Amino acid sequence: MMLLQHLIPLCLLAAPALAQGTMSADEFDSYTRGKTLYYGFEGEAYGVERYLDGRRVIWSFLDGKCKEGVWYEDAGHICFVYEDRLDPQCWTFSQDGGGLIARFENTPEATEIYDAQDIGDAMLCYGPDVGV
Repeated sequence: MMLLQHLIPLCLLAAPALAQGTMSADEFDSYTRGKTLYYGFEGEAYGVERYLDGRRVIWSFLDGKCKEGVWYEDAGHICFVYEDRLDPQCWTFSQDGGGLIARFENTPEATEIYDAQDIGDAMLCYGPDVGV
């Protein structure tokens, strides 16, 4: 619950007026590597992603179920594939004073989500389901 108290105000970021241009893969890697970023969508906590060396990532919808993946650049987009979903999820990222703006590029209506900062909290990942 403590995490959500910090996260909610950060997720309420409005669309920034002074966003920079689309980040290159090198800029994205430099910004994200070693961080755990919390994302919000329409004012609600959405998910968390840990960015590791070698363009590896771990994603969770804040439910403790974590999915490993990788990201790569394709035609100016940052694309992610995960262990449970091999079809690429491609985004463009730009930076503003409050963090990143991510625009989903797989659909024409492109959804925006906002990085809710690296707030220093650890990412919660439960172990694999066991038992009968």
